[in-house]
Amino acid sequence: MTVYSIKDLEKLSGIKAHTIRIWEQRYDIIQPGRTKTNIRYYTEQDLKLILNIALLNRNGIKISKIAKMEQEEILEKVAAISEINFENDVQLDALTLSMIEMDEYKFDRIISTNIQQLGFERTMLEVIYPFLDKLGLLWLTGSINPVQENFMSYLIRQKIVAAIDSLPVTTGHGIPKFLIYLPEGESQELSLLFMHYLLKSRRFRVIYIGKNVNVSDIQDAFNIHKPDFVYTIISETFIKPPVKDYISTLTKNFPNTHFLLSGYQVLTQNIQNEQFVTVLKTLDNTIAYLNRVQSSFN
Repeated sequence: MTVYSIKDLEKLSGIKAHTIRIWEQRYDIIQPGRTKTNIRYYTEQDLKLILNIALLNRNGIKISKIAKMEQEEILEKVAAISEINFENDVQLDALTLSMIEMDEYKFDRIISTNIQQLGFERTMLEVIYPFLDKLGLLWLTGSINPVQENFMSYLIRQKIVAAIDSLPVTTGHGIPKFLIYLPEGESQELSLLFMHYLLKSRRFRVIYIGKNVNVSDIQDAFNIHKPDFVYTIISETFIKPPVKDYISTLTKNFPNTHFLLSGYQVLTQNIQNEQFVTVLKTLDNTIAYLNRVQSSFN
């Protein structure tokens, strides 16, 4: 059985530990268990209840009224609010619940509704990426387990792949061609897949060669496709070669090709824009750059 501290509840729900204790004492909403040394702990059911209560409370329902509701009524109201309220906090709360419960149906309903209302690109930027930021923080602080993280990552991956597959393949001459990949040891597959979507939705030609790609593999793909741009993400710590040496190898092996680079290591090691290297610091930065390239060939 997974157990949580009151600090875990605070991180996951956004409700201060002090407030949770007041709710316990004043409204008898949940009663924590106690270890033999009298330390409070909460079960997964307690966590789900607090997440639901937090969502309702943030949407204007007083805690005194929520305390009188039956469990079924709480769940019904949460479901209704999640489908009609597209404020970021509500969507993050709802996605956090679907992760804790490992509920694919709930996740699919939230994301599909957002895609219908906002479109896929905005859903990624305004809903999924903020949720992934929260997921990373929860993972670092030990508030979620690897199974829950893997569950959500897989579902998000499936959504991106489906969105990519729904777009037509661009053909013809004179259209910019992008080769995209992850170097050996990199794990940012969701970001690379979203880049694939961004490129394809702007009618660029995309050669996606996946992850754990070495320079020799890039050379093979390069010889076949002669791409105009090569995009990669460098986030993990490179032991050998250093990031600057790796980038130098790329630019030397593939002259006159424009390299687009993003990722933590690119930013922290102060990789500079050079003649054939562009550093994309943020997602907004990346989208603006792609839009400029698109405008130049239309």
